[in-house]
Amino acid sequence: MVTKLISSEVLGASGVQFGTSGARGLVTQFTPDVCAAFTHAFVVSMRRNFTFNQMAVAIDNRPSSPAMAKAVIQALTDAGIDAVYYGVVPTPALAFTAMQDNMPCIMVTGSHIPFDRNGIKFYRPDGEITKADEQAILTEKVDFRAINDLPELTIDFRAAELYQTRYTDLFYADLLTGKRVGIYEHSSAGRDIYQGLFESLGAEVVSLERTDEFVPIDTEAVAESDKEKARFWSKQYSLDFIFSTDGDGDRPLVADESGEWLRGDILGLLCSKALQIEALAVPVSCNTIIAKSPEFEAVSKTRIGSPHVIAEFSELAKTYKRIAGFEANGGYLLGSDVSVNGKYLKTLPTRDAVLPALMLLSLAKTSSIKSLVSQLPQRFTHSDRIQNFETQKSRSILAEGKGNPEALLARIGVKDVSVSNTDFTDGLRMLLSDSTIIHLRPSGNAPELRCYAEANDFETAKALVDSTLSIISQF
Repeated sequence: MVTKLISSEVLGASGVQFGTSGARGLVTQFTPDVCAAFTHAFVVSMRRNFTFNQMAVAIDNRPSSPAMAKAVIQALTDAGIDAVYYGVVPTPALAFTAMQDNMPCIMVTGSHIPFDRNGIKFYRPDGEITKADEQAILTEKVDFRAINDLPELTIDFRAAELYQTRYTDLFYADLLTGKRVGIYEHSSAGRDIYQGLFESLGAEVVSLERTDEFVPIDTEAVAESDKEKARFWSKQYSLDFIFSTDGDGDRPLVADESGEWLRGDILGLLCSKALQIEALAVPVSCNTIIAKSPEFEAVSKTRIGSPHVIAEFSELAKTYKRIAGFEANGGYLLGSDVSVNGKYLKTLPTRDAVLPALMLLSLAKTSSIKSLVSQLPQRFTHSDRIQNFETQKSRSILAEGKGNPEALLARIGVKDVSVSNTDFTDGLRMLLSDSTIIHLRPSGNAPELRCYAEANDFETAKALVDSTLSIISQF
């Protein structure tokens, strides 16, 4: 007997919701029927505005991802859609390839969150879905049959090849000649792509620490162990650069000649300068030196999350031609076609890790990464998070701070300063009388409370984050 289900009912009972980028939840919540419900709802919502007969699917290296992809592909088959399965590739590789083929796509990934969780990202033929698309997916009432059997997966390697070609065709083959590049591969979805890509541009590549266990690297909260590893590797292998990403390869993690990891927004700033971008959209959590940079004609500040950055592109495009955005995690979003080395680089309005890394290296061809960073205004940011922290508790703390920021400041132990200004664009961002900034925000992807801080020196920014989170964890 065939069991009939309704997508909105299945999703409503699943406990899975959309965060800042994609649907996220526990692996146990992503049952085959939940994956199918998301897929059927996505197909119906996309068919209201687009005509397509194919859809692309890819995954990260999480243990749960292949089974979820099988459920997605079976649902596509049931909906009369031909599924093109690209296997384990970076999210931007999938998104870029699907855009060239004018088809929607689905990426099974939990990005940087722990391996007991997973997620699904959805892309229209023209890029990431909007917040309105997310609500449409959750509320669609699509009848579909329960998933009883899962198909075998056959990999098409076109997405991996096209993504590499996007960058190898853009630069001269000697771009990285004489450079020793370490690639921290861990469990990144792009680990089978990056070595060949960097080598094709002339680099000597050293493979670093590949693992079969999933590593939830968060490029906004780099673990101390990973900081120590980078310094050790840089010295041991005489590296000029270290490249890594989060789990699905859309957030870069890069280190300079000394093995010091760069903040993602600093990487984005340098990349934007190299690309001669006219107008930027960046989340409010990014370093304030970006908005003050004279190279950009406009800098719009948004809520945190790529959908909010992308939504701002249409407004910027009314006035400017070279448009981009990036997040504090380093993920770079190209909002328009741009010329580089006399060649056109096509727009890619989703986070990408490779473009900012290569543009930084192109700048460092006649300099060093350390000197490029030192020439910027000396303003430092730091961030970290409390994991397994109830979202409702986070919201209660923010409500307290919005009602009486001075009282919250005293409660988290910050003394001898007052609150000069508050920003509620996304969470609670407090500018203090000594020019430091403390920004609290619940994660949109997991039960975590994030804290961002900014100061005139790194030690102060880090101390503010560490102290604030330590005290809040006792609330």
